[in-house]
Amino acid sequence: MGKGDETGWRAATKLVRGGLTRSEHGETAEALYLTSGYVYDDAATAEARFKGADGYIYSRYGNPTVAIFERRLALLEGAEACFATASGMAAVNAALMCQLRAGDRVVAARVMFGSCNYILTEILPRFGIATTLVDGRDLEAWKTALAGGARCVFLESPANPTTELVDIRAVCELAHGAGACVIVDNVFATAIWQKPIQLGADVVVYSATKHIDGQGRCLGGAVLGTAAFVKDQLVPYCRHTGPALSPFNAWVLLKGLETLDLRLARHRENTEKVASFLAVHPKVERVLYPGLQCHPQHALARTQMSGYGSIVAFDLPGGKPRAFAFVDKLRLIDISNNLGDTKSLITHPATTTHQRLKPEERAELGIGEGLVRLSVGLEDADDLIEDLGQALG
Repeated sequence: MGKGDETGWRAATKLVRGGLTRSEHGETAEALYLTSGYVYDDAATAEARFKGADGYIYSRYGNPTVAIFERRLALLEGAEACFATASGMAAVNAALMCQLRAGDRVVAARVMFGSCNYILTEILPRFGIATTLVDGRDLEAWKTALAGGARCVFLESPANPTTELVDIRAVCELAHGAGACVIVDNVFATAIWQKPIQLGADVVVYSATKHIDGQGRCLGGAVLGTAAFVKDQLVPYCRHTGPALSPFNAWVLLKGLETLDLRLARHRENTEKVASFLAVHPKVERVLYPGLQCHPQHALARTQMSGYGSIVAFDLPGGKPRAFAFVDKLRLIDISNNLGDTKSLITHPATTTHQRLKPEERAELGIGEGLVRLSVGLEDADDLIEDLGQALG
């Protein structure tokens, strides 16, 4: 295998070496190009660059450090191309807005992150774009909603915060039959544990802030798809609206990718132990983790995921007062709405990430007043279990 045969490398090698382009200095680590603009040898070169010739114009359009990150993530995902953004929500917004027009329609799984819900139900309708929300678990609901056609389908699987799954392959077949582009938010699963493109998805989005950085340092996002989609639809939208990833954040995210495979193995090991502990605890009503056999969609998880994530949601009896008392009693686990971090973090979705929804809407989604979402970190699993145990007690 030749030195440049990146596509033939295994995942761990891609994470360390994918997309690496060294300068004339031959540096070992990726170079950090902290520059907003670029100079040209002559006016003709500048003209050629603006007409599409290879080379950089402005870091809102592209940057050498960002390009390494984009290439490395595309290799890991198995996508033809990638465009990095300043945050995960910038990625979601760009993936939708770059291809939607007034009169278009989006069909989406109803369980999703609060900000994704806001884009779909509040922002898109302002531009004459309709959104239909369906029970993502129900293929008949998808079939009915797509019968009239759609421009895009959007889904999270597993979904935030209840870890609800969507049969990605089946929904992609239905969506493509209706002429829709399928966008999958793969944050909970990561490109290590799930490959939406292999399951039929057209576009995959990430908040790189989560597991890719995974160490609470910076924001970032990414949109991946075919070369034609990225070049012809996504890049023109992003170049002119400016959700560009900063070179420094791209460099930090590259360092995060180098250890992603190793960190996720520990995340998975810890999460399975914690979820198993919670599943049999007498003071926990319900545990939602796709890796548990008691998860209502465990069989589906086994068919489309190689690992089940680092997020556990669970219900406590007594509603908000009991949930708050439990969270406040934790000594090791931090209260934070972030996830996918080396540190274990917990939040109460009904009053944080999904507080904008009406109580009846949250109830329909399974987000009760007693639900908490735990992002399991890299601490010793026994210390986490002891902390959870004393707080539950």
